[in-house]
Amino acid sequence: MERIPITREGFQKIKKELERLKTVERKEAVEAIAEARSHGDLSENAEYDAAKERQGMIEARIAELESKVGRFDVIDISALTSEKVIFGATVTVENIDTEERKTYKIVGPDEADISSGTISILSPLARALVNKKVEDETIVQAPGGEIEYKIIEVSFK
Repeated sequence: MERIPITREGFQKIKKELERLKTVERKEAVEAIAEARSHGDLSENAEYDAAKERQGMIEARIAELESKVGRFDVIDISALTSEKVIFGATVTVENIDTEERKTYKIVGPDEADISSGTISILSPLARALVNKKVEDETIVQAPGGEIEYKIIEVSFK
């Protein structure tokens, strides 16, 4: 069984989501089905169909999260230090062509969110950065072509 890396914060967030799905959303879905059922004929009841579909999505997400929780490899990044880019590192990179700088934290695939500045350890950018250090340059294969980056800073915030 393949282990899935995740930060302690990401693990807690997923456990909260799982708990919310089981205690709040599952109950709401059952209540919505009961309400729709009380409206009569189920064969032409769009409200019932929507409530059943929502219940199915909630149950699928619960099953997915429960499966992953047992495979998570929780990593406490507060104890990490390295000169090289590794899981949990916060990395500032500069696009060599545009001189644009961006900062990313490298996290597990289940907690990555580019809009909040976190990228998956499995992403092309993270893969290109891993084991590199400040001042190193690397090329990333992006959908629009190759992008060359220079590592400006590596920290563990």
